Amino acid sequence: MSQNLSPRTPQQSLAALLDHHVPQRMLLVGASQLPALEAFHQAHPGSVLAHADAGALPAELAAQRYDLALIVDCLEHLPKRTALELLGGIRNLNASRLAVLVDLDACDWEETDFFALALQDSERFKRDEQVLHLFTYDLHDYKQVPDWLNAKFWANPENFGKYWW
Repeated sequence: MSQNLSPRTPQQSLAALLDHHVPQRMLLVGASQLPALEAFHQAHPGSVLAHADAGALPAELAAQRYDLALIVDCLEHLPKRTALELLGGIRNLNASRLAVLVDLDACDWEETDFFALALQDSERFKRDEQVLHLFTYDLHDYKQVPDWLNAKFWANPENFGKYWW
């Protein structure tokens, strides 16, 4: 399969994601610092930025809700089961939006593992021999609404009031 590589850098993509969503509460898991996130935080002094090292979230962070969670330089350093629990927990309990920057060659993950968590492969970046993937999740648009899922097709409206079962 050919890889469609992004002309942007990972920092530019993360900066664009931050500018698009303008989150008030952010969680960074893994990387000690992220220039795009630091610049956004300085430009928006009212925003809250929490940081956790790679691994299970500390109780005080796990009890909070965030507009955006960024997982960077994290999955490569964790056992797959621990990383799955971390991503699933953050997605289900802590954040409406999730961005994961990962080097698939440096960990046990496949693209399908992210798809199973409802994440989308948003962009790919190549530097020398390293390829980074940016996977994203947004609760508000992770699934397209099927065309049949509406009141028009629900419970045979044309038969309403005609038959009694």
